[in-house]
Amino acid sequence: MNSFRELSLSQPIMQAINSMGFEEPTPIQAETIPIALMGRDLIGRAQTGTGKTAAYGIPLVHSCDPHLESIQGLVITPTRELAIQVAEELNRIGQYKQVKSLPIYGGQEIERQIRALRKRPSIIVGTPGRLLDHLRRKTIRLPQVKLMVLDEADEMLNMGFIDDIEAIWQQMPDDRQNLLFSATIPIHIQTLAAKFMRNPEIIHIAPREVTVANIEQEYIETPEKQKLDVLCRLLDIQNPELSMVFGRTRRRVDELAEALSERGYSAEGIHGDLSQNRRDTIMKKFRSGETEVLVATDVAARGLDISGITHIYNFDIPQDPESYVHRIGRTGRAGESGLAITLVTPREIAHLRSIEQLTRQQIKRQPIPTVKEALAGIQHMAVESLLRVVEKEDFSPYQNLAESLLEEYDSVTLLSAALKMLTKEPENKNFKELSEAPPIKIKKAVQPNYHSKSDWAGKKSSTGKKYPKKPKRPQA
Repeated sequence: MNSFRELSLSQPIMQAINSMGFEEPTPIQAETIPIALMGRDLIGRAQTGTGKTAAYGIPLVHSCDPHLESIQGLVITPTRELAIQVAEELNRIGQYKQVKSLPIYGGQEIERQIRALRKRPSIIVGTPGRLLDHLRRKTIRLPQVKLMVLDEADEMLNMGFIDDIEAIWQQMPDDRQNLLFSATIPIHIQTLAAKFMRNPEIIHIAPREVTVANIEQEYIETPEKQKLDVLCRLLDIQNPELSMVFGRTRRRVDELAEALSERGYSAEGIHGDLSQNRRDTIMKKFRSGETEVLVATDVAARGLDISGITHIYNFDIPQDPESYVHRIGRTGRAGESGLAITLVTPREIAHLRSIEQLTRQQIKRQPIPTVKEALAGIQHMAVESLLRVVEKEDFSPYQNLAESLLEEYDSVTLLSAALKMLTKEPENKNFKELSEAPPIKIKKAVQPNYHSKSDWAGKKSSTGKKYPKKPKRPQA
């Protein structure tokens, strides 16, 4: 499929596609939309930033009848940020067809959501916990659902949502259509799909197609205790307008955001422990440019779609290669270039190689930036600040004062002093050190060890319980 026109979509949906600026489908859209429009179940393997929301959003809106006052489509997402983002895009796709989508997530007042549900949206986009809450209250009913989407399935299973998801499935009709999207398709995803999907078509967008070509990728090998100094030097040298820094845990994010703020950088941290109001405030400040550095965990960053992010800093190397692709996908969007730098300790080099193997790209090694380079970067920023004032500001009230100073001092001395005042030189003070980085836990599949009946006879477990006469194999 080379054009959306080949899909024979309704005029309202084509009008929405044109108004959204879609010119031609991305690889995941070209592969999945025709199959989904046929009513087939499918599994799509694709990372964030590949256009997968529209890949399932177009068929989802296509399947809905705006005249029916019932929920016809359901999208389940792992995070509230992703739920909000998906609902916004679905509303853009459905704007001319009058198909309404509503995000449902924890952290927002449930009464407010109940009032919004009374307007009878066609599509619900929700997180598992809050969806279950509404189902128990009977404020959401799903017997009319035609199409169900599980977005970022691997992340939801890693977060322990499997029981919630299965409970939600039981509230929907068996003959519904199912679309599952995941960055990876490990064995537990395959097992899950076998339980609720009917002969799904599997669409795999190869890593070389999802790793954005216009993102420059680099790494710096550094001891753990020097990481913060290295990050600060990079920020001073590169002076990004908007950047994201990734930490491995919530505690790490809090400590890092506090440490950067203490050193004079405009930084805020975001993770799952924050209230929704606090998260909204932080994101508003970051989008407006009031906050220049956003420190985040992998889960908190899921679903964030922010234009203008030029630099990604992996303060901690991600837990798995797939998360690396998710992280760097925050930059280099809409044809813009981006830079992703990963700080790696010597014992993490082998893990970095596994990331290179997945992305099929070599990540360039760079030396540790020096204090001299950082100071040069700071001085360059001071000169730029001064020139901006010269070009754009009205400084006439200061001219008389400047002329009187020039009678006592030469211009080079005065200008040097002004630049020194504008330069945020590193302070020689003892800052609080960060805690030790949490270790990377490589997930390994554990194979069950089956014994013969005689091996178990008369034996007891460590808890004192007798083993059954014959071990039961797990159901496929």
